Amino acid sequence: MDIYIIFENQDYLIINKPSGLVVHGDGKTDEPSVVSWLQENRPEINRVGEAMVITGKGGREIEIPRPGIVHRIDRDTSGCLVIAKNQASFEYLKDQFKNRKVDKTYQALVYGSMKNDSGIIDAPIGKSRRDFRMKSAGPHARGLLREAVTEYTVVSRYEDPKRNDNQNQNLKYTLVELSPKTGRTHQIRVHLKHLNYPIVSDSLYAGKRKPVLGISRTALHAHSISFHDSTGELITATCELASDMKEALLKIKQIYVR
Repeated sequence: MDIYIIFENQDYLIINKPSGLVVHGDGKTDEPSVVSWLQENRPEINRVGEAMVITGKGGREIEIPRPGIVHRIDRDTSGCLVIAKNQASFEYLKDQFKNRKVDKTYQALVYGSMKNDSGIIDAPIGKSRRDFRMKSAGPHARGLLREAVTEYTVVSRYEDPKRNDNQNQNLKYTLVELSPKTGRTHQIRVHLKHLNYPIVSDSLYAGKRKPVLGISRTALHAHSISFHDSTGELITATCELASDMKEALLKIKQIYVR
């Protein structure tokens, strides 16, 4: 399993999670996960944290182990994931996440050339009207709308000299850095779709746009994470952009750098 440790001390472990790997199982299938890697390589963490309990067939309760897992990133998303090594650090970091004291940045490659160099997306998120798997922002959302705020800054803009759009112009892309200030499900993906710049190869939110540039998964990367530990020391880690996203950028021409 291709997992790299990028930071470790007596309380925390920060790994670079590869895309395609789930953080923990769902109780229905048996597949490799961050948790199975921890169970094999760090058995001393097995009793840390909280298990998730779900209801299976016939009302049977299924307990899903989540040793040291304080937060998650999606299967497709690569990058920084923090794991607590003892119960005290787990409880402390859990509280930091709850009180929005953990700073996270993501990098996404999106379709189109984003109009603004930076901005704040302040659009409540609810359920999608057309697909139960999806979330939606703005007037098309239904059900309970929850506050959702994301700040963004353009890193660079690109164009593909080998492919044109319907206006016979080179297809354009933007590499953007995002900092979610709230923690809603699919928040970054939903907010970028809301701006009409969906993430490249996002199977849920890119609509009819097809996967491009050799990227077969949602082109979203957890770039960095930082927080203060219980002693006040700042812990920060950065994960280098995933190889598939780097290779995609080499195929297209950079036309602007922020």
